[in-house]
Amino acid sequence: MTPLSLIRSTLLACAASLAAFAVQAGTLDEIRERGTIRVGVPSDSPPFGMKAPDGGLVGYDVEMAQLIADDLGVALEITNAVGSNRVPLLTSGRVDIVISSFGKNEERDKVIDFSDQYAPFYNGVFGPADIEVNGPEDLKGYSVGVTTGTIEDLELSAKTGDDVTITRFESGASGFSAYFAGAVDFFATGNVTAAALMENPNLPREIVPKFLINSSPCYIGVREGDTQMLDYLNGFIAEVKADGRLNEISVRWMKTDLPEGF
Repeated sequence: MTPLSLIRSTLLACAASLAAFAVQAGTLDEIRERGTIRVGVPSDSPPFGMKAPDGGLVGYDVEMAQLIADDLGVALEITNAVGSNRVPLLTSGRVDIVISSFGKNEERDKVIDFSDQYAPFYNGVFGPADIEVNGPEDLKGYSVGVTTGTIEDLELSAKTGDDVTITRFESGASGFSAYFAGAVDFFATGNVTAAALMENPNLPREIVPKFLINSSPCYIGVREGDTQMLDYLNGFIAEVKADGRLNEISVRWMKTDLPEGF
């Protein structure tokens, strides 16, 4: 081996050792020893995370973080996680995990790991409870309000025929107003937007979820290679799904049960 090759091999070995150390520093053992789990959560993304009147944080992701801290028997230390800093917070070691309505994609999957899904994030059709609709095929003879050019518009247009009236609006607010006025039978939007509407106890017309158009659930972000943490989180998510605690969080913040088969 030449001196240059030896230097390169040594540098690569050092880099691997540093990476292994960084992962080890994020494991459950150190969290328990520290007595604190550091979690990135959103502070301005309702219903996942938002400021309460007392200045604290509340929301779906905040509750999930607290459940994990309680299960581990450690204190919860929150760091604000926004779209642009969620991955850097993990890779820099500033937080142990990120619970911030994190969607999985190929680019992120190259640098961090993801838990199993813990929160539903989907586009769907919403409407009154007294009309039985379970899929696009049941919309025959009905009208659906959509925002022009959205995923909901494109998907419903592709999955329905001329016997379904798709009424397009320039804004979501216009479509919601049309639904409340009875101008359309249903409307299509994201579950988070629908949950925000359902917060109003004085709605002029009932809103319940009818069926999903497409789904892009949320995952917990973990440092790449931190299999100890990943295994724990996946087991914990399965537990809170099974015992109903996750559904309680969904009802509280999404105003609906977890989707069937979630």
